[in-house]
Order: sequence, then C-alpha cells, then structure tokens
Amino acid sequence: MPGVTHDDAPLLADLMPWSVAPLRLGRGWPTAPDPATLKTRWDALLKAEGPDRATLFEPTRARTVHSAVAQLPGQPSGTDPLADASGPCPAPVRVLAAPFDEQWLIPDHRLIDTARPELWRVADGHQVFAVESPEGMPLLATSLLPTLRGGRIRPLYRRPGGTEPNLAPGLPAFLADRLGRGVTPPDVLAWALTAIRPDRTVPLTDDPGLWARGVELGHRALWLLRRDGDRPKLPGGRRPYVRAPLPGRPLTILYDREEEALHLDDGRVSPVPPEAWDFRTGEARVLEAWFTARTQQGEPGTLSAIAPTTWPQRLTSELLELITVLSLLADVRAQQAALDIRTRITATDLTTAGVLPPSETSRKPASILEHTEEGPAGQLTLL
Repeated sequence: MPGVTHDDAPLLADLMPWSVAPLRLGRGWPTAPDPATLKTRWDALLKAEGPDRATLFEPTRARTVHSAVAQLPGQPSGTDPLADASGPCPAPVRVLAAPFDEQWLIPDHRLIDTARPELWRVADGHQVFAVESPEGMPLLATSLLPTLRGGRIRPLYRRPGGTEPNLAPGLPAFLADRLGRGVTPPDVLAWALTAIRPDRTVPLTDDPGLWARGVELGHRALWLLRRDGDRPKLPGGRRPYVRAPLPGRPLTILYDREEEALHLDDGRVSPVPPEAWDFRTGEARVLEAWFTARTQQGEPGTLSAIAPTTWPQRLTSELLELITVLSLLADVRAQQAALDIRTRITATDLTTAGVLPPSETSRKPASILEHTEEGPAGQLTLL
C-alpha cells in the first residue's frame, strides 16, 4: 500500500466522518470460538450463588452482578441484575474478535463493560464495519460486529437497511463527476481499502482506469475480509487439505516452509503457501494467533477454563478456509501495492467543492427509531 507522503490527501476520518470507539468487553469468558461453550459457561455462572457468582463473573468498576443496564439494541436479553438472573443463555451472535478471527459472543449488556449500543442499532445484513487497525493492515472490514481491540470503527451506513451512507455529504457525486462514472458507497470503501496509507490518509484519483482497478481490488479484498456469499477457493492443486489426521486436541503449531506444510502436533495440512503463514497483523502471525485462541487453557476455576476437550471437524474446516483467505488476500495486497496511486483530488479540492469539512451532524450517530429498547428492570428506553 502507498507510503506516507504530504500531498494534501484527505483523511479517512473526513471521508467517513461518523466513528465509534472500540468496544471494551471487560472479561474474556463471554466470547468463545463456539456457541455451545458459551451456553455451558452461562449455565455454570447461574448455578453459582451469592459471592461465588460474583467472583465467577469477574467484576470491574464498570460491571458487577448488581449492575442495572438496558438491553443491547435488537437483543432480547434480560435487564435484571445478574445476581438475580435465571433462565437460558441469550442466543450467541457471531463477532469479529480479532483480525481474521470470527468467534461468538453472548449479547448481554450486563456482561460487557462498554458495548457501544449505537453500533448494535445499525448492525444488520447490509452493514459493513471499517475498523482502523493500530498495526499491520491500516484498515479492516467486516460484516460482523467488531469486538477486537483496535482503532475506531466506521460503519459504512448510518442507519439499518443500508441507508444514509457514512460518507462526507456530496462525496460520491463529486467523485462521479470527476471520474465520469457512477460511484457507490461500497466503491468508496473498496477504494479506501486499496489506497489507504499508514497515516490513514486516502489519496483520491481522477484517473478512471486507475480508479476502476483500485476499486476492483478493493471489492475483492472486501469479499475476502467479509467472507460472505460464495466461499473462496484456491486453484486446483493449491487447495489445502488434511494430509495426516489432526489429533483430538492439538497443542502445537509449526510450519515447514520447504514442504509448505502446517503441522498441528502429528496432524498435517498442505499445501499452505508461505504468504498465508507469513500473513501478520502487527507482530502476530494470523494463523498462530487463531490457533492459540482455540487451544490456550483458561485459568482453573474460571469460566474461561470451560472449553471443548476435543478439536471438532468444524475447526478444521475453518482453518482450511482461513488459509485460503490469507493466501488470496496476500495476492490482492501485492497487486494493490503495485498500483501507482498519487493524490489527484486533494483535501483542498474537496473543501473548495463544499464536500469538506463534513458537518458536525455527520460525525454523530443518527437517531434510530425503528424499535423500542428495554431499559433496566424492564423499563422502556427512549432514544
């Protein structure tokens, strides 16, 4: 991707003005790689009583078993203090827990220190969340609610249903006029994924051919990052397969670069391209971090210690898909880096056209009135 320069390229923060700080969960046990584990942890919490329940919960200054909070938008969890709670576990939801690491979360506001309800209000099948990454890739994108530690979260749409783009007012029309072609909100995000720099400036071009190529690569990156629709596949002969059965509970992961093989104890997966193994976000290899999140042992006596005792087939399928995604995305990133992207539309140009600076209203969440939300102890919340 382009390096840092000083050529009056606009900031992502001005192109996508509304942003939300990352969630702060406060405790790890409400997140797990599978929903069954979360339901078991919930049951263990509710079986405990009095001080034992309070200790298992892992209280913080923001949350204890006596905290009274509103429901998360769109989630039918209870609002009574957890000290008095009973009943089944709220249905877990899929979240992006770390870069390229999709896990499950119990969507209960009582378990989350800072849940950012404004994000839950706009999370639906149309939404795409752009996540500023402090290390590695400057920008990630996901269809899932992101709970990873990182930079600010910028939804592509300010309202449910894919309406009211979170873009500087007039930006798509301005770009369409300069490029002589239609520009959609997903096109702008796709371009940002291709062109964004480490300082989070986004050079804009008025070259229709360069724009088309950058947007094409950005849309392919979006598809791989979101992992929705058709499943990605590598060409025949390069697709990873299990060559030696994985053990019931692998504890180590090693890579043989010469054989292009990934070893999980005595199990073996190949071919695994070096580009997939070397894919990092910051200092961490993605494959190693993903494996560690599924094999590390929680501290005895805590809810995090409740985990599967075997390695299910589902995890093997997820591993094969992750290897495929990283391999294909590494190729996309190489093609993006090869583009000669220079700022041809500057922040000054956008200011002169009245596109920048974005209004203060566009930097704030929209009022979402489509549904009611239950407040503490069953009271309705007014939005």
